[in-house]
Amino acid sequence: MDGKPLTWIDSHCHLDAPEFDADRAAVLARARAAGLVMQVVPAVEVAGFDAVRALAHAEGLAYALGIHPLYVDRADDADLDRLAAALARHRDDPRLVAVGEIGLDFFVPGLDVVRQQRFYTAQLKLARDAGLPVILHVRRSADALLQGLRRIPVAGGIAHAFNGSRVQAEAFIGLGFKLGFGGTLTFDRALQIRRLAVELPASALVLETDAPDIPPHWLYRTAAQREAGETSRNEPAELPRIGAVLAGLRGWSLDQTATVTAANAHAALPRLAAL
Repeated sequence: MDGKPLTWIDSHCHLDAPEFDADRAAVLARARAAGLVMQVVPAVEVAGFDAVRALAHAEGLAYALGIHPLYVDRADDADLDRLAAALARHRDDPRLVAVGEIGLDFFVPGLDVVRQQRFYTAQLKLARDAGLPVILHVRRSADALLQGLRRIPVAGGIAHAFNGSRVQAEAFIGLGFKLGFGGTLTFDRALQIRRLAVELPASALVLETDAPDIPPHWLYRTAAQREAGETSRNEPAELPRIGAVLAGLRGWSLDQTATVTAANAHAALPRLAAL
């Protein structure tokens, strides 16, 4: 290395979440001190659209607008029209980099799968019409997401927190997507994810924290610890240490890891490059 600071991009973090209300400024300061030059903040419901946009503009971040599959059961049907209106209203905003977080969740029991599918399909069409990439929530739903993408092609994007098979990974890559790797990568027992992180093309990988969720192993707390009041909030400043795990797995330097994954984030979300 030549002494230049490393430049990391957190391609997925929910800095608008209430878990950060008490110390958001300190969280952002720690992220910058750790070398993060950009963070992408996806919305999860219409009620949060203004907050993520304001946060991005106030702090020099990027944002996405969408309705998360875990929120569609409480969303109004008219929220899709509200999303369409917001995308039209902010179409020239350089900090609006994607439609997201959207997708399908077949893991959480009791969700209305038909309603999820309808919102997913509608949001793919909005992304296609806006010419924006998408940020996908993928949880036991990769094949169904891929079916939707084949019917309604979009301008690529990121399959966030990817945890599918090699075949599914290659299918997303073939459709122009990058795959998000975060805290789960740091667990020795996450064999499939770690294998994919090593075997997939370098051009397919982006880093993320999903803060405040998916803490890396050094922040993980057992159920007993959580019951005792211990917390395990993740935050963007953890990204370089997650990146160091990826570097170790692939035999890369930290500089190479930061450079490659940042370039991949720019490729997945092209508006990032101008920020």
